[in-house]
Amino acid sequence: MNTKVKIAGVEWKNPITTASGTFGSGLEYSEFLDLSNLGAVTTKGVAAIPWEGNPTPRIAETSSGMLNAIGLQNPGVDVFLERDYPFLKQFDTNIIVNVVGKTTEDYCKVVERLANAQVDMLEINISCPNVKEGGIAFGQNCTSVEAITKEIKKYAKQPIIMKLSPNVTDITEMARAAEAGGADALSLINTITGMKIDVHKRGFVLANKTGGLSGPAVKPVAVRMVYQVANAVNIPIIGMGGIMTGEDALEFIMAGATTVAVGTANFINPTATMDILNEIKDYMRKYNINDIQELIGCVK
Repeated sequence: MNTKVKIAGVEWKNPITTASGTFGSGLEYSEFLDLSNLGAVTTKGVAAIPWEGNPTPRIAETSSGMLNAIGLQNPGVDVFLERDYPFLKQFDTNIIVNVVGKTTEDYCKVVERLANAQVDMLEINISCPNVKEGGIAFGQNCTSVEAITKEIKKYAKQPIIMKLSPNVTDITEMARAAEAGGADALSLINTITGMKIDVHKRGFVLANKTGGLSGPAVKPVAVRMVYQVANAVNIPIIGMGGIMTGEDALEFIMAGATTVAVGTANFINPTATMDILNEIKDYMRKYNINDIQELIGCVK
């Protein structure tokens, strides 16, 4: 049984990675599973300088998922390279560093700092507000998506994955813009903007008022968007959004994703990634699928 896949020339032993922000850099989770068994580990967002994040409370549970308004808190690229990178290098897995910024220059600084590190891929989170354009996220404007992708490609030594925001009218326009800018792959979806109100306190549950909705509630939206994008571009896709089981992951793969990222499920079950991989293998055995390639994009 072959579970190997390739994205932008990078071979993964299986199609499972972690969704950024749900796995740190794997340190805590390494107590529960061998990170070498993952196709890749995707890190929490890394900025040029330390970010404090948003005030608390910044996490809220919903009936079918969770809201987060962490604000991409992180210690910055220098700490990542000194602390997290050496830890991850111990494992036989691909390293994907998620990159965040407030300006195009911010992103490029991080990408440049990572150019000589043995990092396999870079995932660019373009759901960040563009402070020079009035705060609208980079990923919500086609022109911005293409421009930032082109600029980052000038500095990147590794393949670039552009992480798309679902908070747009037409996801395929953003996907085509990233492809036109030179993206090597796409990941989608990022969280959907949501809100929760405490009716007893008559106030917002999150200090930030709004947060990103993830978990099972977003999965049907995510599968639909992955399918649309897979039929609009010619670059590979990492699918994510509410994957809790092997069958969930297979929906994304059949819709056209080459690999998948597990996010919110990690908070509930620290071995979720491995459980999902084993369920995919069980499915392949049940239906006599010898190669996972047979399933990628099989639903037309």
